[in-house]
Amino acid sequence: MQCDRCQENIKNNEERDFHGQTLCEDCYMVALSPAKACDPWAVHSAKSFSEKSKRKIDLTQTQAKILKFLKESKGAEPEVISDRIQISLPDLEREIATLRHMEKVRAKLQEGKKIICLW
Repeated sequence: MQCDRCQENIKNNEERDFHGQTLCEDCYMVALSPAKACDPWAVHSAKSFSEKSKRKIDLTQTQAKILKFLKESKGAEPEVISDRIQISLPDLEREIATLRHMEKVRAKLQEGKKIICLW
């Protein structure tokens, strides 16, 4: 059996049903909990945490790679970033959402394409 989203093979009895789609566990988790870049409460929480703790928020290695690439490239499409730093698009979307909450990155439309760039 194949996942309807990522087309990967799913072992017997490990498939998940989500609104009529047959999904692998990874795609099912993404479907249940999608990344939300625009979340005012998360932005407020990130700001208040850093202000109260009086220290910079530590970045993961992946987040640091994303920021370094965006600094060098002056912004890029999500697919390009995903390919360059070797992570899946859903994982990148979660990292971008987190960085957006910290006001480290933002998105803009450029020639009709979504571009991720530094804040």
